[in-house]
Amino acid sequence: METIKELIDLLTLKPLGNSTFEGKNHPTPWGRVFGGQVLGQALHAAYQTVPDDRFCHSMHGYFILGGDIEVPIIYEVDTIRDGGSFTTRRVVAKQNGKAIFITALSFQLEQEGFDHQIRMPNVLPPDSLLSDIDQLRDLKESDPGLYRRLTAIHPNAIEFRPVEKFIPYKTSRPYRHVWMKGRDEAQVDLPMQHQILAYASDYNLLTTAALPHADEAVRGKVFYASLDHAMYFHRPFQVDNWLLYATDSPSASGSRGFSRGNIFDQEGNLVASVVQEGLMRKM
Repeated sequence: METIKELIDLLTLKPLGNSTFEGKNHPTPWGRVFGGQVLGQALHAAYQTVPDDRFCHSMHGYFILGGDIEVPIIYEVDTIRDGGSFTTRRVVAKQNGKAIFITALSFQLEQEGFDHQIRMPNVLPPDSLLSDIDQLRDLKESDPGLYRRLTAIHPNAIEFRPVEKFIPYKTSRPYRHVWMKGRDEAQVDLPMQHQILAYASDYNLLTTAALPHADEAVRGKVFYASLDHAMYFHRPFQVDNWLLYATDSPSASGSRGFSRGNIFDQEGNLVASVVQEGLMRKM
């Protein structure tokens, strides 16, 4: 995927009737469906069944089986509740009749209330940083295998500019800051902004839990897979403007890594928060 339009096309599902939708897959070099794709597509399916004046404020999902990139994904939406202020949906993503992902989502009318947030970290601005791909150039000759593996999974529709070294050569504290934005304009409504950000939120998150184990987890053989993913949308944003993804990992244990993320716009507004646990299994 080279453009935001291609990403939007991927996230936009084909209606099959009875609150059921079909999604195509983006080919990945590891042969399984990328988790961010399923997150964005499941959110798209739910949005097709709620009133236009309600917007997602939270989603909680579990990855059950690795998705096959050769098989279309069927999304079934259950209407759980339509209330006066909140609308609740459940989405089950299936391949070959088996559930590969489930999520519960809540939508709300726009309403005024109390307002506060934490402060955005004081980090270098994106204009002064190299992209992750540019940071990887030195690996092309020193470690071509690692270079191919890291660049093959990169979504070119979105640009990432890490504040810290993208590939740590020694263990470090489990904190990471990455600026990200779409490479071209995305003149789309807020629901699609949510879907694109859900897709992007699965990048650079689980690997934060690998930072204290960089000597083994980056250059060694480790199997990574998202197990669950929760996302909260706080305020409006534009994915074609720079957003700061500030992540940390409080814990890794039992072959699982636990990571959190806060997403800010350049004005310092906290627009979304993310929590994820993933498999980090030595091979």
